[in-house]
Amino acid sequence: MIFWFVLYQDKMNRNKIMKEQTNKNKIPASAGNIAVQVDDLTVAYNYKPVLWDIDLEIPEGVLMAIVGPNGAGKSTLIKSILGILKPIAGSVSIYGKSYKKQRSLVAYVPQKGSVDWDFPTTALDVVMMGTYGSLGWIKRPRQKEKKAALEALEKVGMLPFKNRQISQLSGGQQQRIFLARALVQNASIYFMDEPFQGVDATTEIAIINILKELRKARKTVIVVHHDLQTVPEYFDWVTFLNVKKIATGPVKDIFNDDNLTKTYGINYKVSIQE
Repeated sequence: MIFWFVLYQDKMNRNKIMKEQTNKNKIPASAGNIAVQVDDLTVAYNYKPVLWDIDLEIPEGVLMAIVGPNGAGKSTLIKSILGILKPIAGSVSIYGKSYKKQRSLVAYVPQKGSVDWDFPTTALDVVMMGTYGSLGWIKRPRQKEKKAALEALEKVGMLPFKNRQISQLSGGQQQRIFLARALVQNASIYFMDEPFQGVDATTEIAIINILKELRKARKTVIVVHHDLQTVPEYFDWVTFLNVKKIATGPVKDIFNDDNLTKTYGINYKVSIQE
């Protein structure tokens, strides 16, 4: 299902990109910009709230972790911002406008387990899907787009596998392919749903280094994350979530035992290496 959403997102980008590219280029690089704003967001499944009255402001240029226990609504928050799930109340804005108007600014790396990896396509084909937004409705990818896709594959260390069917790749390799697809979009905001899930240590280090490079380039990166021990090392911003927002802010200010205990419901201690 998510794979088809990715295809749909790319297709919708085609007939919007010409108008939206102008707006994209006008985004100032001020540190005070709010990249993503969520107001009074409530989402329910079968009348049971999974997110309740969420207010959230995510500054431009942060590398932010969303943390919380299983069932806290972390993935639901991302999917609601992206319009995959429809909230029963509340609103979302990307640089002050609706996601529908700003979709060309956003790239999305879904959970690996939600993608149909048996879909008959190569690694290069998947990455080139990320270039569709820069084309018109009728145009097909050209040499320029192929070059960008190959460069993205090289950046994530997957160039030797460009012609490999995605079903033949390991879990870590598949994750790198979808990261390359996001990179080639040259977005302003990146949403990543558990990008470190099921990957080896080498792949995790490679991914976090790329995310830090995006932050240096003033991109905003929002990551659903589970490993609390690595939050201080990997991220500079964090949101604690458990159906409700518990806290959000700089890691150095709010990543503490008190917020961990409020979020996870037990006395929590995390050792933070300076």
